[in-house]
Amino acid sequence: MANSLKSATFLMESRLADAARGNAQALFDLGVAFSTGSGGVDVDLIEAHKWFNLAALNGNEEAVYCRAEISDEMTAREIADAQKAARAWLNETMRRAA
Repeated sequence: MANSLKSATFLMESRLADAARGNAQALFDLGVAFSTGSGGVDVDLIEAHKWFNLAALNGNEEAVYCRAEISDEMTAREIADAQKAARAWLNETMRRAA
C-alpha cells in the first residue's frame, strides 16, 4: 500500500511539473486523473475541468471533448469555479516563469 501511494504521489508530482512547463499531455493526464479518481486523487470535476481547459488551451483536442462531457455533470457555478481556477493557475505559473 505504501509503495502504491508513493508511486501515485510521484506520478502526480511529475505530471504537475510537466504541466507547469506547458506540456499539453500532462495537463490532459491531470484532467483524466481528477475526472476518474486515478493516480491517487479523489474525483473532483472542478479540478478535472480546470486541467482539461488548460490542456485544450495548449492544443490537446481530446481535452475539448472531455471538458464538454464532464460539464454536463456540473453546475454553472462549478464550471465558473473551474475556469477561475484555470486562470489562477495560468497567472501563477507565468509569475513563477518570470
